[in-house]
Amino acid sequence: MKIELMEESVEIPEGVKFSYDAGIAKAEGPKGIVERKLSNPRVTIVVEDNNVKLSAKNATKREKTMIGTFKSHISNMMQGANEGYVYKLKICSGHFPMSVSSKDGKFIVKNFIGERIPREYKLMEGVEVKIDGDVIVVSSPNKEVAGQTAASIEQLCKRPGYDTRIFQDGIYITEKAGKVLK
Repeated sequence: MKIELMEESVEIPEGVKFSYDAGIAKAEGPKGIVERKLSNPRVTIVVEDNNVKLSAKNATKREKTMIGTFKSHISNMMQGANEGYVYKLKICSGHFPMSVSSKDGKFIVKNFIGERIPREYKLMEGVEVKIDGDVIVVSSPNKEVAGQTAASIEQLCKRPGYDTRIFQDGIYITEKAGKVLK
């Protein structure tokens, strides 16, 4: 069923500048700048006053879903530029004392389960990693970059074929963008 004119809007929070030009959305705030390509020939995005308006004429199911997706992306961009996203990970090393460091754009894990060769991960651009004892804090204004970096650090210490009830050594995500995991 088609809707003659579908409109949605997202309010721009205080302290955030939002612009949309040639298919590229840009949110600037106190935590940083977030850019993303948002383009669809059937969806129109307009910045008016303190709102971002998304609309589509003769909207089918596809346009409705695109408007919802764009609305979520724009909200996440504004929240990231204003507050930022923080992921927390915990270092668990029961058998071997593992050392973790972050320098020169690389995340390095040494002595993981007694391995001599350190495991390395090249950090994505726009992400900040802080190590405080056995807690790793990953922060970025871009939600996808922060989440992917946290997931890649967790996967860096994964050992397939080992029973996780016995070998619990590794790095695990404990908090995702404010949500505590059980």
